[in-house]
Amino acid sequence: MKYTTKQIKDAAREIIGDNPGGIRYNALVAEILKRAPETPRNTINGSVWNLDAVYPDEVGKPSRGVFAPANAVATIVQPVIPPLSESDFYEPFAEFLKTELGEATEAMPLGGAGLRSKWGTPDVIGIYKPVPSDRIPFQKEIISAEIKTDAFQPVVAFGQAVAYRLFSTRTYIVMPTTISETDRERLDALCMQFGIGLVLFDLDRENPNFKILARAQRISPDMFYVNEFAESLYKHDKEVFNKLFA
Repeated sequence: MKYTTKQIKDAAREIIGDNPGGIRYNALVAEILKRAPETPRNTINGSVWNLDAVYPDEVGKPSRGVFAPANAVATIVQPVIPPLSESDFYEPFAEFLKTELGEATEAMPLGGAGLRSKWGTPDVIGIYKPVPSDRIPFQKEIISAEIKTDAFQPVVAFGQAVAYRLFSTRTYIVMPTTISETDRERLDALCMQFGIGLVLFDLDRENPNFKILARAQRISPDMFYVNEFAESLYKHDKEVFNKLFA
């Protein structure tokens, strides 16, 4: 079954009304998907994100990311939840890069690491390298990822990902599922043209649910910039460098 926009909003209001204690945004979307599984998630996101503004007499927001009946908001005491930041998703994506995609032997968060280069500081850096069981050794490959929690920054993410191609064999852009359909389609098309991988994820610390839309294509980076990046990382943190490249 597939809902129209009106049906999505009607269902959302009904679900919220049945939860006087409040319901989190992701749980609301999941419940609508359960009722109408053929409805695109992005359509649901675009229909429910501002319900409190569209129906102020019915829907309130007792805290960020939580909907509740307007007449119950005043009585709800919500725990203090720190705002989401990109860094919340660095470790989970590093693990996803190793275990789910299988494209990195080692992967670590790097964003904000202080390399002092807007051109060369990915949020997550991974290395695909030979292990003792490999009968034929091969050259190490660098995998870079740029993660955004702001759905309105696809152009920024794309520009940074392109810059990482100077020293990376594979590059990924990781965007939230709240990205608009138009932006997603344009970004998807650009990623296909430039061989950049694209991954979407839920803005949920506990379960980001990374979904790959396109795998990154392997390219040959410029070895001058590979060594420049390696030198910067070595000077900044020898332990991280050794874990990745040793």
